[in-house]
Amino acid sequence: MLQYKNILMKRILGLDLGTNSIGWALVKEKENDNEQSSIKRLGVREIYLTTDEQSNFEKGKSITTNADRTLKRSMRRNLQRYKLRRDSLISVLKDEGFITADTLLNENGNRTTFETYRLRARAAAEEISLEELSRVLLMINKKRGYKSSRKAKADDESGQLIDGMEVAKKLYDDNLTPGQYVASLLRNRKNNIPDFYRSDLVAEFDKIWSFQRQFYPDVLTDSLKEELKGKGDKETWAICSKPFAIVGIKRNTKGWEQKKEDYAWRAESLQHKIDLERLAIVLQKVNGQIRNSSGYLGAISDRSKELFFNKLTVGQYQMAELDKNPNFSLKNQVFYRQDYLDEFERIWETQSKFHKELTPELKHLIRDIIIFYQRPLKSQKGLISLCELESREIEIERDGKKTKKTIGPRVCPKSSPMYQEFRIWQAINNLQVSGMVVADNQVDLFGKTIGKKFGKRFLEQEEKEILFKELNFKSKLTKKEILKLLFENYKELDLNYNEVKGNTTMAALLEACSKIIEMSGHGEYDFSKMSADEVESIVFPIFNGLGFNTDIFSFDSSVEGKAFDKQPSYMLWHLLYSYEGDKSKTGNESLISKISECYGFDKEYAAVIAGIRLEPDYGNLSVRAMHKILPYMKDGLGYSDACQYAGYRHSKRSLTKEEIEARPLKDKIDLLPRNSLRNPVVEKILNQMINVVNAVVDAYGRPDEIRVEMARELKKTKAQREETVKTIRKTTAENEKYKKELEEEFGLKNVSRNDIIKYRLYLELKDNGFKTLYSNTYIPREKLFSKEFDIEHIIPQAKLFDDSFSNKTIEARSINIEKADSTAYDYVQDKYGDEGLKKFKEKINQLYGKNIISKTKLKRLLTTEKDIPDGFINRDLNNTQYIARKACEILEEITRKVVPTTGSVTSRLREDWQLVDMMKELNWDKYDKLGLTEIIEDKDGRRIRHIKDWTKRNDQRHHAMDALTIAFTKPAFIQYLNNLNARSDKGGSIYAIERKELYRDNKGKLRFYPPMPLDEFRAEAKRHLEKILVSIKAKNKVVTRNVNITKAKKAEKGKRKKIQLTPRGQLHNETIYGRIKQYATKEEKVNASFTEDKIITVACKRYREALLVRLRQHDGDAKKAFTGKNSLAKNPLFTDNMHTEIVPEKVKTVTLAPLYTKREAVSPDLKIEKVIDIGIKRLLQKRLEQYGGDMQKAFSNLDENPIWLNEEKGISIKRVTISSVSNAEALHDKRDNRGQLILDKDGNKQPTDFVQTSGNHHVAIFRDADGNLQEHMVSFYEATARAIQHLPIINKEYNKDLGWQFLFTMKQNEYFVFPNEETGFNPKEIDLLNPKNYALISPNLFRVQTMSKVMYGNNTVRDYKFRHHLETTVTSDLKDVTYKQYKNLSFANYIVKVRINHLGQIVSIGEY
Repeated sequence: MLQYKNILMKRILGLDLGTNSIGWALVKEKENDNEQSSIKRLGVREIYLTTDEQSNFEKGKSITTNADRTLKRSMRRNLQRYKLRRDSLISVLKDEGFITADTLLNENGNRTTFETYRLRARAAAEEISLEELSRVLLMINKKRGYKSSRKAKADDESGQLIDGMEVAKKLYDDNLTPGQYVASLLRNRKNNIPDFYRSDLVAEFDKIWSFQRQFYPDVLTDSLKEELKGKGDKETWAICSKPFAIVGIKRNTKGWEQKKEDYAWRAESLQHKIDLERLAIVLQKVNGQIRNSSGYLGAISDRSKELFFNKLTVGQYQMAELDKNPNFSLKNQVFYRQDYLDEFERIWETQSKFHKELTPELKHLIRDIIIFYQRPLKSQKGLISLCELESREIEIERDGKKTKKTIGPRVCPKSSPMYQEFRIWQAINNLQVSGMVVADNQVDLFGKTIGKKFGKRFLEQEEKEILFKELNFKSKLTKKEILKLLFENYKELDLNYNEVKGNTTMAALLEACSKIIEMSGHGEYDFSKMSADEVESIVFPIFNGLGFNTDIFSFDSSVEGKAFDKQPSYMLWHLLYSYEGDKSKTGNESLISKISECYGFDKEYAAVIAGIRLEPDYGNLSVRAMHKILPYMKDGLGYSDACQYAGYRHSKRSLTKEEIEARPLKDKIDLLPRNSLRNPVVEKILNQMINVVNAVVDAYGRPDEIRVEMARELKKTKAQREETVKTIRKTTAENEKYKKELEEEFGLKNVSRNDIIKYRLYLELKDNGFKTLYSNTYIPREKLFSKEFDIEHIIPQAKLFDDSFSNKTIEARSINIEKADSTAYDYVQDKYGDEGLKKFKEKINQLYGKNIISKTKLKRLLTTEKDIPDGFINRDLNNTQYIARKACEILEEITRKVVPTTGSVTSRLREDWQLVDMMKELNWDKYDKLGLTEIIEDKDGRRIRHIKDWTKRNDQRHHAMDALTIAFTKPAFIQYLNNLNARSDKGGSIYAIERKELYRDNKGKLRFYPPMPLDEFRAEAKRHLEKILVSIKAKNKVVTRNVNITKAKKAEKGKRKKIQLTPRGQLHNETIYGRIKQYATKEEKVNASFTEDKIITVACKRYREALLVRLRQHDGDAKKAFTGKNSLAKNPLFTDNMHTEIVPEKVKTVTLAPLYTKREAVSPDLKIEKVIDIGIKRLLQKRLEQYGGDMQKAFSNLDENPIWLNEEKGISIKRVTISSVSNAEALHDKRDNRGQLILDKDGNKQPTDFVQTSGNHHVAIFRDADGNLQEHMVSFYEATARAIQHLPIINKEYNKDLGWQFLFTMKQNEYFVFPNEETGFNPKEIDLLNPKNYALISPNLFRVQTMSKVMYGNNTVRDYKFRHHLETTVTSDLKDVTYKQYKNLSFANYIVKVRINHLGQIVSIGEY
């Protein structure tokens, strides 16, 4: 009967889901006393993440694993498009008869270096031949100029685009500086300050400096001017403060008036002497403007201005610079696209006067269809997600097969007014204020509740309305700002959010409006610091007076139908959101005109609106869904309730009990499609989870319940992960400091985590005279770590499951015992009365006021037992994060019940069930034999076993142990730990759980009952843990099969499909190497390899001739001549007949060895000894000597302090050729600029563009005809090439003609079982497929970590490293324990290759 019940017992799958491993445990849990819980199987699946993937994920970086490759692919595409344009242009020129197939289209021969540049400059003003014109057009086709794209403007494009040619012309014609021009505008009450070209601002700075220098020659020195170059306004002020002896005058003007004064001083500084303090302000303001206009875009604008004023084309400008200095670099001299178009027009117009062949039709073809054609950016709408509430699946037929497709509206942009309002209300409805805010039963004469008691509540509707109005005009409000807005006693209250995001779109619009108001002369305002009512009272009257449409500030989310889209505010947002750019220089002229036309703004004001930058990204709901939900949220309902009222199920998990039971379950969970999640790392982790769960279901059947704990990193948002990494770094540094202090000052030998916590709590009491908070007991430094003082929980763990630092202090042990289960507040009040309580509160408030204790700790110290609300930390169980919700949704496809738990609950159960030291016990014998263990004595005299420099996290099995704990974590345990304060209710459910599930140990501490008797449970857990074989995905695949679908030509129907194999990784490293040959010398032993060709390389002529004689005496057979009885050791060889000089056994050889080089920038990191050119090396060494060997000073800021190669010609050293790698493979053969192969003197191709292949895919092990082991190392590059050619990736026939026999391959992460001489274990004498032998196999199971084989001349250097399957890290001093390393192939004779599935089972032996 018992056995029958055991079959019906609940089958539980526990999952410990981490960032780099998944621990799992399948158990059977008893449901009544007649049953016995049991462990079915434990396992660990390691998730292979690259170092960058894991690091970026933990740091919260959003960059995808392929982002860098995508960038490089974009560059290759741009190059390919240029080549297509070039080919099309050459084809047209040939068709028109301008050139022939034999026409030379490039420079050729001496003195032709700048020939095409010269032709291009001439073409704009005089006749050139059609053949020469063809060369000019091909040159223009190479670089087409910068085209501004409003949407695609990169963050690193510093400076700003200027299209103020009219203003620049005014400055030029009237000989004005920007400062003088603006000063005259302001005097005439014109407040619109234009943008200026950088060159005009620099000229103003120089003019002011030169004029004032005549009055202050000793202050305004050349060195000071050089120091101020490129500095911002703050830096300028700081630099000038000392030489100018600035005191700091008090200015009587503010805001707009001060700005007018600044420009007046700038104008005055060019006519009269001004005092140094005013001069510093003038230089500060001018330098600040120069800094803001500098950078990539500012330089483009300046060059464009130079073309305009000098009436030059791009080609004429470039040739003029080359005439002045032939070494002038044109590489980064970028111009506007429009400047190139203007040049094309001028050249065509000039040449069409001389050549009737240049027709308007041909001009249109060459200009608009070939050279300057740029297709519109592809719509990315297909990448926008579908609304999770409005989407649905339909069945369609594609290529004769039925498939499912999800359809529905797309999600809304975050910058949309609808989304902004929705987000605000969602946040407002989640806000909870805590403190004296909960209504008490006290009432006034009119029956109105007036009493307040401590507690927590949601905001009332009136408070929500007030808050919404403010948030709708601001980008965010902090906790303090919200509390101050809503409550008079805000200092005594707290909020569950540190800040709440507001309407970022409206905030950006108001920021633009404040600039417009300032420009129109109506004052200067910072709307971010003003209330909504104040903003409205200022903006509306001014805009109405100026005739601007104020409806842009009003948005009504309740409007339906077409009227919704016609709202001015919505239309303005959509215009800014959807506009992608035009053909104007700045890319937004059409947008400015549209805004001016629709909303009545003058052009200069419309330009300000056009410059608004909107919040990027998208939400997860459509406008349609938000339109239905928002009315209920505005009535005060939370998101989930509002969804239900709107007819939605806000989560697939929000089902009734009946619906859960009726819900159909899948037999197998489908893997997530590639790129279906926002983060590829999370996608990889969840897919590995799916693989594990599917494998468990296949092997053991469907679990009745899945219990899962997710790593903290997985439950955190990107920003939270980033903040956590910063906090961990800071805490680690502090803990190291504390550890050092405890070792040096307190003499502690083995500092524990608790020791550091105790010391931190002790330091907290410094301002209290190192006296405890409750009893005011002084803590002598020497007694801190004695038994007299304890770490004390402010709110006892029996009342609140909180073991954080903010719930701890130090107190005398006697007081700790006396306090028992009371809160700190209740104990002090009961023990010391009202007077003692008053002093206690004053004391802790002073510590809080000095930022010594946190606000959380202050609240804990002031909390009474009745103030502890039920479910106090239920927030820990709210899997609101996207990743956690997604994981639960996936798991619910295979089982009806998924229970999430937390790390704190698992930690408590692990302690109660005595699993804490299990990993140490499992590893003790291994490390004890190596002498890496010790017995340490703690402060209480207890002897504790300790493994040096080891933690449980070094062993992958700790994930399985945690999963075992999770699997036996009943929902009742979680409920109990999160509602400890409700235990006092003897009739309540929490007390009932305590009676049923907990017992008191011999020290009276409450413990959870283990799933089975404790000794039996630990023994069973240990037995299963010893049998675990950790599984990991081997890197097998080299290509992905993709189907590329493109539109067919008009003549064809449908779409084109092309199957393409895409490499699954980087084929080679990015660096491109050159190759030179250098003489290499080495000593080699004379042996059978010394053929005639080899002997010729011997350096000593006498040795060489003697060796040749011996070789010829044996008919050229080197083996007979130099081995066996004829080896030089047994049969000496002399250089002369007199036998006066003997040929040594080792001789020096000299060969021309290839050396691969690369170009590297001169920087402080440069290794000068690697520089190839001896002359340049000497110059660099000389420079280093000048700076006393300081690399940082010698090789920094080379633009301002160049290293001259030829100062007269202006040639400086910026990049050098250095020696680099010893092995590389050629990508291409050498070609000339016409694409023709360049052959060497023997007519052979010359390889070029050398690269290092990106890692090895596998090594194939063979046995040769003599019975020796041989290997064939195959790079990922070579493996990919074979796959694309449809050849087997593993070439088992390699050297078969030489008698080689294939044995097996080794790839990264593949498993091998090694023999063990010490234990006598031999993998070839045991049944590796039998799970009963796993405990024997586990100590000897290793996976391939790295493999390499490098040739240095004739020498082979091998390195094979294997990591033990249980180890998370490899420690260099633990060879043969955590890893094995070999420098030859001898190990391959004894190892056995095995394949391990997701569950850690060996499923095959040998090659697979």
